[in-house]
Amino acid sequence: MRRAAHQVLDRPPVLDDPIALRIIGPQRAEAIRADPKRYDSGFGRALRLFLVARSRCAEDALARAVDGGVRQYVVLGAGLDTFAYRNPHAQVRVFEVDMPATQAFKRDLLARTRIAEPGSLTFVPVDFERQSLPEQLRAAGFRDDEPAFFSWLGVSMYLTREAVTATLGYVGRRPVGSGITFDYMLPPSRMPWLRRLGFYLVAARVASIGEPWKTSFAPDELARELRALGFTHFDEMDGPALDRRYFGGREKRVGGMSVGRVMTAMVGAGGA
Repeated sequence: MRRAAHQVLDRPPVLDDPIALRIIGPQRAEAIRADPKRYDSGFGRALRLFLVARSRCAEDALARAVDGGVRQYVVLGAGLDTFAYRNPHAQVRVFEVDMPATQAFKRDLLARTRIAEPGSLTFVPVDFERQSLPEQLRAAGFRDDEPAFFSWLGVSMYLTREAVTATLGYVGRRPVGSGITFDYMLPPSRMPWLRRLGFYLVAARVASIGEPWKTSFAPDELARELRALGFTHFDEMDGPALDRRYFGGREKRVGGMSVGRVMTAMVGAGGA
């Protein structure tokens, strides 16, 4: 809904995603157009702009990886991500990874909104409690011997640190030219007191609906862990950096109280 609202409320759009308006269905799309203020509170705007900026980071990093020869793109925790249905890279095969029930829900939405599933897309349902991500990817046609780019957005903070490290380690063992864009959360101890208060308020809210935040990283600590896992080049973006890169410095509150950062880490190529 927030990516769809971005198409209506923000000009120029940072993430040009007409599929977002289609996949939510005509009634929800019309609701955004009819009452835009409902989706444009101070907090709502800050969060919306962070969400579209992090997706843009991933898609920009993928484009650079494709220029370097990457032909596999894995969207981890794909949810209602729409990249595969507007993929500008004809040579790239997209693997959408998610829980079976989530993928069934998405495919039903795609059918009801008449969004075609492209031939370049492969769904990879994974029950992470019973199945191995590497094994399920290989079974779906993923090539372990070729580089790949991964995106992993809105997931790391909900998992245990061990699970996050295991997934990053898997990507870090891919061939040179591989990489990942993911977002993560700062620990409260690294926040100013007012932002820390906001953090605890939002943390309590997400915990109350059964999705508690579990993992955060200090930036220097994360960089050391990524190097140990095989990554060599990094491009990290906090709210001000996202504002400068994608909004021309006019959106000072990008991310708001989300205190999130976006990291792109590469294996032996690319990055800063």
